[in-house]
Amino acid sequence: MALLTDLINLNLSDYTEKLIAEYIWVGGSGTDLRSKARTLPGPVTDPSQLPKWNYDGSSTGQAPGKDSEVILCPQAIFKDPFRKGNNILVMCDCYTPQGEPIPTNKRYNAAKIFSNSIVEAEETWFGIEQEYTLLQKDVNWPLGWPIGGFPGPQGPYYCAAGADKAFGRDVVDAHYKACLYAGVKISGINGEVMPGQWEFQVGPCAAISAGDHLWIARYMLERITEIAGVVLSLDPKPIPGDWNGAGAHTNYSTKSMRSDGGYEVIKEAIHKLGLRHKDHISAYGQGNERRLTGRHETADIDTFVWGVANRGASIRVGRDTEKSGKGYFEDRRPASNMDPYVVTSMIAETTLLWQPN
Repeated sequence: MALLTDLINLNLSDYTEKLIAEYIWVGGSGTDLRSKARTLPGPVTDPSQLPKWNYDGSSTGQAPGKDSEVILCPQAIFKDPFRKGNNILVMCDCYTPQGEPIPTNKRYNAAKIFSNSIVEAEETWFGIEQEYTLLQKDVNWPLGWPIGGFPGPQGPYYCAAGADKAFGRDVVDAHYKACLYAGVKISGINGEVMPGQWEFQVGPCAAISAGDHLWIARYMLERITEIAGVVLSLDPKPIPGDWNGAGAHTNYSTKSMRSDGGYEVIKEAIHKLGLRHKDHISAYGQGNERRLTGRHETADIDTFVWGVANRGASIRVGRDTEKSGKGYFEDRRPASNMDPYVVTSMIAETTLLWQPN
């Protein structure tokens, strides 16, 4: 008699040309991920080879019950680390049957910005630092914390090792390897300042692909925490008080910034970001006001300030960038639950297309 694990681990490519495609999309809250699977007759190499599909949008908060069909359009393909073989994960965006993007489809507007000839010529690169918190199931309390109590104060936990300092490393390492297997451009991981909190970095990714890669990385993290029996939180301030929040610092550069004389281009871009500070804050994630307090490595939400090597600034420029006179900068304002399509395209639009009055 076959065991359940034997059936789960079956390598379909040994027996059939057919494969399983997991269609993934962003749900009605703008932060939840949904997915459903379908069988395909054989391997595919490009999203254009995949059929469109549909789902019941009334069950995800994205359509009324009397007209509930939402269309899934495949946009990016990744290898499936859960089913392995030729099976794939498919990042999709969502449209009405008439072909109009639904309100929660943030990829559509981002694609328009990144396809602008001015933006394309500047070859935008992004690197996103996704912080997150692992919670104990059913109690909504960070992993490794005594239930109803608190660990020792922050200090020993950042990039730490040890059973009393690092909680959830098995989940983190499983996710790291799953991302590499899938083809996600994950560039590293580390333990964060608050115990039970971790970070992974995605990038550098060009243009809209940064959003595709981050959403797929988030999806896989949801699946891995599901297997491990822990809960993933992207809340920007999961524990009130004297504990660090969780952000999604977004590193950015253009061709001009990476070229000789790029430091002046960087300073002009930062000036523009400062002029539109309120617009960016309003789009940088829900609950961010609980995180951006001017403490715990943040600038106050109502203040825009930039500096070299300053982790208490809105925008941080690295020492290497200052020294070489070219490179990139880091927008430290986005919350951990931000939409990467929104944040990356808004940074590109403000720095490359928007002109102050």
